[in-house]
Amino acid sequence: MELIFREDAYARECEATVTAVDERGIWLDRTIFYAEGGGQPGDQGTLTAATGEVVAIINAVKSEGPETSICIPAEGANLPEVGAKVIARIDWERRHRLMRMHTAMHLLCSAVPAGVTGGQVGLEKSRLDFDVGETVLVKEEIQAKLNEMVSTAAAVEYKWVEDSELDENPNLVRTMSVQPPRGSGRIRLVAIGEGLDLQPCGGTHVSNLSEIGRIVVGKIENKGKRNRRVNITLEDV
Repeated sequence: MELIFREDAYARECEATVTAVDERGIWLDRTIFYAEGGGQPGDQGTLTAATGEVVAIINAVKSEGPETSICIPAEGANLPEVGAKVIARIDWERRHRLMRMHTAMHLLCSAVPAGVTGGQVGLEKSRLDFDVGETVLVKEEIQAKLNEMVSTAAAVEYKWVEDSELDENPNLVRTMSVQPPRGSGRIRLVAIGEGLDLQPCGGTHVSNLSEIGRIVVGKIENKGKRNRRVNITLEDV
């Protein structure tokens, strides 16, 4: 399966062929639907057949292996036949907001010098949990750091490395609870600016930090002796 979003997060639609339809959902030979994972929700959108019939897609999920994305149709939808040609379209406004949020989370990783124990990307609010030890987090300081990084308008780029290269540089993996997908032979690194952030990630991101807009740090929650949860929201651009 060709995962178009992996190379081009700005692709809003694509032509595809239905390769299977089963109890899990609709399989395509190529797709722009990001499958939920790594704390980021799956895409929503539509599949439009040559007849004009439209199938609403409410989510996309992974199957076995790192290179899959199965479209989950709305309940009661008329499913396309195997071999049917369709136009896949994502809800772009929703996707772009998730791209902004996800990229902001990378900056939050950089702003807080601690290991990440969990996280969730949301449309209205996102959060990361950190193993901070004795470090005291001050939300005003974190917010200032985040928006200073956004103001650089740095580029967000992708680099691909072999599995073995990541094994030799384990410090690149910031998330203690989620490991990058392996098995395809190579792993994608997300590189932001000149050293702002570099870590493996299969999610979708904006291409320039200026697209994020102003980041607001909300409540920092106590989640245990060593863990703190940092919540962020975005101001509309």
